[in-house]
Amino acid sequence: MGGEVEELIGILPDHILIEIFIRLPVTQWGLVASVSKRWTGIFRGDHLWQTAIARTWPTAVTRKRWPGPIPRSSGRRRFMALYVSNNIVASGSETDELVGHAYLYLKEQLELSNSPPPSSILHGTMIDQFIACGLSRDGAHKVVSEIWMAVINNLEENHHTFLLLKRLAKEGDLFLPYPYSRSYEVLWRVYDKLFTDFRDCFSRTDYCNLLGCVRSRFQPLPSTWLGY
Repeated sequence: MGGEVEELIGILPDHILIEIFIRLPVTQWGLVASVSKRWTGIFRGDHLWQTAIARTWPTAVTRKRWPGPIPRSSGRRRFMALYVSNNIVASGSETDELVGHAYLYLKEQLELSNSPPPSSILHGTMIDQFIACGLSRDGAHKVVSEIWMAVINNLEENHHTFLLLKRLAKEGDLFLPYPYSRSYEVLWRVYDKLFTDFRDCFSRTDYCNLLGCVRSRFQPLPSTWLGY
């Protein structure tokens, strides 16, 4: 019976398989793609992703392109951005797809193994992108701060993330004019993640140096940050 089912599935045309695949939970797509070379090819192609966008977010198909340095890119990239904006950074605005693209852009830049760009450049790029799309300075700063928080909260807990957070904590961007300085909440979350999730990674010297830095920025300090 199993062989007959596999044979029947094998003769289905690609467009029928795509209609089946996009009805499966997104969390299973990686497993489905690994079943055969043909299925891998379907997931590498653009048609599946464009179909999934049309079925899941029909209005996204007709949206205009936006100005600025962060493009829409491929169907797969667009699907990822829309998924992020609806499940990780829920913006609830007309710029929701752009929110997803900005999240992916920031996360990928921060996770570069060699010399990620300074956070001020990443922050400024996203601010300019949203302002170019019509948001006010306050609106752009609010959305970009939400994106920073979502990315920080979804970084893997490994040594690279520890080094990244240390660098973000030590970068001084408070002198930058609004809205190009990171928000108080973002800086707080960087320190909070370091002192709670990565405390065991510190040497005593590094811990004391960073604590001295944070005392100059935040008062009072939460008790969970204190004590090496």
